[in-house]
Amino acid sequence: MVLEVDVLTLFPAMLEAPLSESIPGRIRERGLADIRIHDLRRWGLGRHRTVDDYTYGGGAGMVLRPDVAAAALADLRRPGSTVILLDPAGTVFRQAIAHDLATRPHLVLLCPRYEGVDERVRSMVDLELSIGDYVLTGGEPAALVVLDAVLRLLPGAIDEASTAEESFAEGLLEYPQYTRPATLPDGASVPAVLVSGHHEQVRRWRLKESLRRTLERRPDLLEDRPATKEEVKVLVELRSEAATEPAAAEPATTASATTEPAAPAAPQTTPTGPREDRPPDA
Repeated sequence: MVLEVDVLTLFPAMLEAPLSESIPGRIRERGLADIRIHDLRRWGLGRHRTVDDYTYGGGAGMVLRPDVAAAALADLRRPGSTVILLDPAGTVFRQAIAHDLATRPHLVLLCPRYEGVDERVRSMVDLELSIGDYVLTGGEPAALVVLDAVLRLLPGAIDEASTAEESFAEGLLEYPQYTRPATLPDGASVPAVLVSGHHEQVRRWRLKESLRRTLERRPDLLEDRPATKEEVKVLVELRSEAATEPAAAEPATTASATTEPAAPAAPQTTPTGPREDRPPDA
């Protein structure tokens, strides 16, 4: 099955080049995905093909008009389509969502600009996605992130082993990776187990290091994830090791009796100026 994708944007060039390179480009060349990028101004209004307007109630920035969005989606949507709005208020994009989207026959991605979309547009989509808690100038970078994650999961896109063992595939961060040379001039070396040729020991080392990295950097991933008996045992080992590690020495805090008190810090002020203006739609 070929995955079909339609992307709605005001800046097609921001998407076409990245999606024509590397793995996404090869996927398109091999016919595993058919990606079509559309300029939203095709559905714009009037001589200037206007797609957005000022907000009711005042405020900075422009908002995508609901009639323009409705016209575009009416032309592109069909039975089986999944329409996605890239929006900071959406569901946080995760690997599980990428796997789900890779099984859909047709995706439509709507990339807002400036102040986003008229609230009524949300009722026109099937899914709202966010790639993180920060603000972008538009939905195009987020669309690229979503598509890159989805395309590489298509059957035949890349080696299946690559997607099976990477971070988040099993709900854990990936174990450390090493390559040649085995030893650097400063003495940093590859762990001996990885060059031992003992496949079972390598497997157990990778599991332990994957759990160690997840426990240290993303413990939230372990909270709701069911663990195997082997993983539970390894986690007990890791927590025991962490508990027996010597605590870091406390820095000395003794001050001289003749030390003069520090001058009071200057009061902090927070800018309260207006938000940066966004360019109106021409």
